[in-house]
Amino acid sequence: MSACVPTRHNRTSRSSRPPRASGVKRPHSPPPPRGGRFRIAGADLSASITVFLLAVPMSLGLAVAMDAPLEAGLISAAIGGIVAGLLGGTPLQVSGPSAGLTVVTAELIQIYGWRTTCAITIGAGLLQILLGSLRAARSALAVSPAIVHGTLAGIGVAIALAQLHIVLGGSPQSSAVANALALPDQLSRVSPAAPLIGVLTITVLVLWPRLPGRIGNTVRRIPAALAAVVTATVVAAIVAPGIARVDLPSWRSHALPEMPHGPVLALATAVFTVMLVASLESLLAAVAVDKLSAAPSPSISAPTTSPGSPASPALPARRADLDRELRAQGIANTLSGLVGGLAVSGGAVRSSANVRAGATGRASTVLHGVWVLLATGLLVTVLEWIPLAALAALVMMVGIQMVSFAHIRNVHKHREFLVYGATITGVVLFGVLKGVAIGIAVAVAIALHRLAQTRITVTNQGGQHLVVVRGQLTFLAVPRLSRTLGQLPQGGDAVVELDGFFMDHAAYEAIRDWSIAQTAHGGRVMFTGRSGGRIAEPSSAAHSCCRPWTPWRNHHCHDGPGRTPEADRGPGSPSDADPGADTGTNHTSNTPAPAPGPGPAPATPRRTGGNRLISGLSSFQRNTAPLVRDELARLAIEGQRPSQLFITCADSRLVTSMITASGPGDLFTVRNIGNLVPLPNAESGDDSVGAAIEYAVDVLKVESITVCGHSGCGAMQALLGAKPDPETPPTSLWRWLRHGLPSLERMASRHHAWARISGRLPTDALEQLCLTNVVQQLDHLRAHESVARRLAEGTLRLHGMYFHVGEAQAYLLTEGASNGLELDEVFDRVEPGGPSSLSGPSNPGRAGDPGDPSGPGELERTGV
Repeated sequence: MSACVPTRHNRTSRSSRPPRASGVKRPHSPPPPRGGRFRIAGADLSASITVFLLAVPMSLGLAVAMDAPLEAGLISAAIGGIVAGLLGGTPLQVSGPSAGLTVVTAELIQIYGWRTTCAITIGAGLLQILLGSLRAARSALAVSPAIVHGTLAGIGVAIALAQLHIVLGGSPQSSAVANALALPDQLSRVSPAAPLIGVLTITVLVLWPRLPGRIGNTVRRIPAALAAVVTATVVAAIVAPGIARVDLPSWRSHALPEMPHGPVLALATAVFTVMLVASLESLLAAVAVDKLSAAPSPSISAPTTSPGSPASPALPARRADLDRELRAQGIANTLSGLVGGLAVSGGAVRSSANVRAGATGRASTVLHGVWVLLATGLLVTVLEWIPLAALAALVMMVGIQMVSFAHIRNVHKHREFLVYGATITGVVLFGVLKGVAIGIAVAVAIALHRLAQTRITVTNQGGQHLVVVRGQLTFLAVPRLSRTLGQLPQGGDAVVELDGFFMDHAAYEAIRDWSIAQTAHGGRVMFTGRSGGRIAEPSSAAHSCCRPWTPWRNHHCHDGPGRTPEADRGPGSPSDADPGADTGTNHTSNTPAPAPGPGPAPATPRRTGGNRLISGLSSFQRNTAPLVRDELARLAIEGQRPSQLFITCADSRLVTSMITASGPGDLFTVRNIGNLVPLPNAESGDDSVGAAIEYAVDVLKVESITVCGHSGCGAMQALLGAKPDPETPPTSLWRWLRHGLPSLERMASRHHAWARISGRLPTDALEQLCLTNVVQQLDHLRAHESVARRLAEGTLRLHGMYFHVGEAQAYLLTEGASNGLELDEVFDRVEPGGPSSLSGPSNPGRAGDPGDPSGPGELERTGV
């Protein structure tokens, strides 16, 4: 039984949930449907109250921002929670009045009135139902992220400008430009009461999640938005009794929709705009909640069983059904419009609060809607004490946080900032639809420019001409390419370096014809990639899969239909070809080799372990041994001189030489279950790991030690699971896993910051423990006498590493944290073009640092 090898999961088991460990929350994984029954867990009940306390001030604030009837915000929150919660495809997503539609709805109310706006909401809902039925949800997310986030950021700017007027004690204008131009006049006649209440609200919003100590841990369970509004309401009642407050009219005067009046084209445009913004906001939030609440997928997760207990399968993570979610949003919008409510969309703020409050299913979302519905009838008197300036400040913060610095950095890194900036500018100056159109136009123009931008240079290198082609080769570049190649002397030698990822048929024919003609005149032509490696076509599709460095890849080369070990060793097998020819072993190509065909391979009997071992050894001797024989012969004479001790898990998915791009003699590797480093002289200690550390440090004189954890570690999952029966003698595996208990205690301790990945929070408790375990084992390493001595001498460095198996992505613990000098334990993503040395300085500008307001978790931390 291996603690690090994934098992097959039974989706129907009711006993498959990992039990709670002390001090650790179970991952928020949406439960699978069970016969359509609606179950209410205790965690869902408490989460629904948390979201309700956040949703009430948010709904009122958005209604104030749109100049809509205040009760309309509560109606849309109730319908969004109950209807979209029951019917949606994202169980943990919480729907309510749309922040993204604040500017659009305010403009529609000003032009057409409230009753026609309700009819427009109905039309948008029906259109969403149609698109969801046509399964167009995924297609909606095919728009460039720069355009989507630019649209939301532009809406956020417009919201902030409008609400700033209310915070200053005035009224917003009809557009973002008018609001900006009217600010000087508003500042000249500001009254002190409203701005002070607004500043107080913002201060509580920002500081509430940062309250220190035990008291802070207790009061942070109350949403920051609720705390800010309650504080502002109490202060306003004492020092500013005459300030403008919420005025909820009688339900008898509540306006219902009417048949729309106005130009048909304008009304159709309004319906499309509401549908577009509400759908994008809902789908983006659904994807975000899906990532936030997803447990490790079956392909990379570890078994949930603990040593000494019967095997029980784990629940697989369920992806959001976006088409179902879009249909549910459409139904909710249709009903909300019919009863006089605001447009509904899924919200990342409410949904993230729901997940972090411990919700396990859609019951929390539905119950939150029920509580809002009850509040609309029972808490009218209480709600009318809330100052409008407090609600305006709350919504203004929502608008400000829609301009995410993390998104700005991301689009800048992908060279799409011009698209992002054009979209924001267009939305602020001309409105949502025109802004989106401007963003799409700029994106298309930039794509065409990049596609047509091809640089061709020629240099003479001792009689051999080097032709360097930078960019994509399309028919637009063929005339210039043909002219340049035609100027080369016939019969001469040439090297053509192709630095691009696309070549259309016209360019291919032009290069091919020139190459044939050049060769016919006695010349030699070689095509290379950017790194200078030769590009060659594989002799066959079957051959392309059997490269010497990938014979293990899904075992396609050895387990294909009709293949046997004898056939693998036969003279007719593809691997009998020259290992240096057309295999990519010693060559670098910018064009990836053909991958195996899509879809699962035909069902064939699974090869036995012995046959696979024999076949693999034979393949090594035939293909790889000739390439490494000289290097191994040198190492046999000189002895090993590794520079690193690499301590990692025994998990079969971790190929250390592949991850670190290392070869023979580079790494001195220690592998065990859970990449654990037992403390020296510990009870039931393990001398094998200590001996390896002592030998590597004192004899081999390694320069660094790396502790590498990974995602979906079965050892960590076992530590999170139930403990064995104390009356049952512990197994060998449990005796070993006791060395990992300090990691579990560290994660539950209040005296240590939670280890995390830069730019995001851990996806679940398992990933949190995997990261924490790396930090804890580094502490254990420092307790070894030989390691402590070399660290004091300054001749040894320690590194923490985390490898995400499903993403094939490595993360490095920052240098200060690896050396035990930093309290913040952050793992930085290793970029393809990043520093090649583990000992390099950590990036001081990483996303998600404390105090960095642009981190992606900032929205949730403020609780808005």
